[in-house]
Amino acid sequence: MSLEADVRAALSEVVDPGRGQDLISAGMVKGLQISGDTVRFVIEVDAARAGAMEPLRKAAEEAVLAVPGVARAAAILTAHAAEGEARANAAKGPKGPAPDLGLGMKKPAAPAKARPEGVRHVIAVASGKGGVGKSTVTANLAVALAARGKRVGVLDADVYGPSQPRMLGVSGRPSSPDGTTILPLRNHGVTLMSLGLMTGENEAVIWRGPMLMGALQQMLGQVQWGQLDVLLVDLPPGTGDVQMTLAQKVPLTGAIIVSTPQDIALIDARKGIDMFNRMEVPILGLIENMAAFVCDGCGKVHHPFGHGGARAEAERLGVPFLGEIPLDLAVRVASDSGAPVVLQNPEGPEAQAFWKIADGLIGEGVIG
Repeated sequence: MSLEADVRAALSEVVDPGRGQDLISAGMVKGLQISGDTVRFVIEVDAARAGAMEPLRKAAEEAVLAVPGVARAAAILTAHAAEGEARANAAKGPKGPAPDLGLGMKKPAAPAKARPEGVRHVIAVASGKGGVGKSTVTANLAVALAARGKRVGVLDADVYGPSQPRMLGVSGRPSSPDGTTILPLRNHGVTLMSLGLMTGENEAVIWRGPMLMGALQQMLGQVQWGQLDVLLVDLPPGTGDVQMTLAQKVPLTGAIIVSTPQDIALIDARKGIDMFNRMEVPILGLIENMAAFVCDGCGKVHHPFGHGGARAEAERLGVPFLGEIPLDLAVRVASDSGAPVVLQNPEGPEAQAFWKIADGLIGEGVIG
């Protein structure tokens, strides 16, 4: 038998007492991944029973660990709604203006929101388009704020493309002393939780929406963040499930939008701003990344993606413009090395751009 077959056989011996069926027969095991001697999987449970399913999750992990050839096992619980409830939730859509269907129906009450325990402010760092340097901005801004004496955390919510472990120079695996609470890792004065710490750099996360949302809610609610002045949430690009779930579950202090000056990036940035407006999340400002670079040979300033597009867009939309970040090889090299440029060259023009944005957020009272 293969290792996967042995793992599935072990899980078939673990019975859900509520259903009277084993996990495999009940179809509760999702996203099974085996990498070397490490096994990861999701257990999908009924939402109404989610709070009481921790013993089942622990039993499943122990069963897999007993399989010869398995050294590490990690199971994540995710709750799915009943079909009727899922349809009802989908019909509600995001908060904000909804079309009047002329039926005299009242708007449903918004679900209760809660910040992670001990966290004063939660700020989303978003972009409508991928490839604009949102994660680089998040990492440098986090380290800059920490250097200014703020207690800072980063939640890497870009589940399919987690890059914060590399950018912040964090390696290793978060621990869980009680099987319920997750202890995050820390470097450069920043506390970090990322699914990238649970998977290998070359491993793809092949999950559908419900598993994705379950992982996000665990990273929000079950991580022991400690006392933080601000938790920066590095969001995936776009306006999908992760953004909606975060805005619906957490009272956000606001959102920062990252864009390049290029028109095609600004089109998607507008969509991101519109989404947050409809979700009633304040827009803290727009950052123009990769604004310009200085030629090493002639000293001339070049604007490969155009110039001033984000500033003009911020003025047009009536949102704050937080600053421009230059396009420079040093930013990329520093990010890849795990020590952001605000640490490697704090006096350089690239770092100065991040310091200015961090000081602006503090000075405006956004981060108390």
